[in-house]
Amino acid sequence: MTIALFGTSADPPTQGHQAILKGLAQQYDGVAVWASNNPFKNHQTSLEHRLVMLQLLIQPLQPDYPHLGLYPQLGYSRSLDSVRAARQYWPHEPFMLVVGSDLIRQMPKWYRIQTLFEETDLLVVPRSGYPIESDTIAILQELGAKVAIADLQIPPVSSTAYRERQESQVIAPPIQDYIYRQQLYSSIQVG
Repeated sequence: MTIALFGTSADPPTQGHQAILKGLAQQYDGVAVWASNNPFKNHQTSLEHRLVMLQLLIQPLQPDYPHLGLYPQLGYSRSLDSVRAARQYWPHEPFMLVVGSDLIRQMPKWYRIQTLFEETDLLVVPRSGYPIESDTIAILQELGAKVAIADLQIPPVSSTAYRERQESQVIAPPIQDYIYRQQLYSSIQVG
């Protein structure tokens, strides 16, 4: 039984996040997702709002994939801390840490990255505009990573497109409604 661990900024969560979660739920025995503050990013809304939006994103998937769950208690800024917290729920199962290809170049700078790679394998999800370069994979492997590339069809959408260009089609309607009700991302004219 392998558990996929997927931490995300979810600022806001998009149709791309949902496609990743559905794909993971089809391939893994358990999928744990959480929102966290990435120390390499500036977040546009609070972690509490991002968790609510993430729950709205996964709710429609859970009837078909009951092994997919939101675990806010894993939402540490450092992935190693999240993986270690996940051990409380799955003390003996192998982990697959899921990251987008936009993050792999920064991973060598992550906190205790070699220790992280001792405790989990790595699944890289391709993202539009962020090619997976063999030299970057080689660097991660030199640091101890066991790397796999996800075979998932992810729509070319991003949270940035929503925040910066008002591309509302990149998010699900329940999240759009929540953003409107909570008056989040104030520069975006919603409705």
